[in-house]
Amino acid sequence: MSVKSPPLDISNPRYYFPFMDETKILREELEHYKNEKERVRKILGQVGGKSSKKKDTAVNILFLILVIGLFAFDIIREVFDLSFFGITRFISIEIAILLISIKIIWMINRQQKVDHFQFWILNSIEFQINLISKRIRELENTLKAAKNGKQEGT
Repeated sequence: MSVKSPPLDISNPRYYFPFMDETKILREELEHYKNEKERVRKILGQVGGKSSKKKDTAVNILFLILVIGLFAFDIIREVFDLSFFGITRFISIEIAILLISIKIIWMINRQQKVDHFQFWILNSIEFQINLISKRIRELENTLKAAKNGKQEGT
């Protein structure tokens, strides 16, 4: 009569690290998570995160001031019927449209950078999932081989 061993619980951290304390394992996982989070924050800052927020705000304020200034200039010129050096009546509107066009192009460029970064992140996640899937298949095959070896031995 053989004694059956309990089934392996691979979800238990002690299965992988039998001599380590659970709190120590959790602390190490937490530290690893913090390091990864900090690394991702640095990468996001390079692409368009917090470090470029000040620059974006400054550019937005500059465009807003220029467009509002041109609008005010045009209204003042129309109200007081002023003429400046033969400048046509619609030049400020044309300049405002040009500035808005430049702003839209700049926003599209920024969005392309973000989209590229998101694609890179998703691609990296897919690669890691494939590696984990491969490891799980290898572990399953190892467990099956070990189980078959025990059955043949009994």
